Amino acid sequence: MGRPNTRRLDKEIEHTRRKIEAVHNDEWWPLTSSERRQITGALVRGSYRAARSKSTGRAEHRLEMLKQSVLTRLTAEMTALQTERQRIVSEYAQAKAAKKSSGWW
Repeated sequence: MGRPNTRRLDKEIEHTRRKIEAVHNDEWWPLTSSERRQITGALVRGSYRAARSKSTGRAEHRLEMLKQSVLTRLTAEMTALQTERQRIVSEYAQAKAAKKSSGWW
């Protein structure tokens, strides 16, 4: 028996980790189209209020809430990938142990 093939999952986990880092750095590439649309709307509303010398607190709060929701989504995705990887490794270990114990020695 070879090692469990987790290369694809490892690659996806690394990609998701980079997405989380990008969101922390205020980059837009990991966002879905609806998230981009919502952020653009909050930015436009905030800039409209700022241009009229009014408070932008609500727009800033909306941007923070959107960032938190994106981070929550990506963290859940990361957890699911790590859980799946752990399941594959555990199945491999169980199969290897069963194969060893079924020997005729």
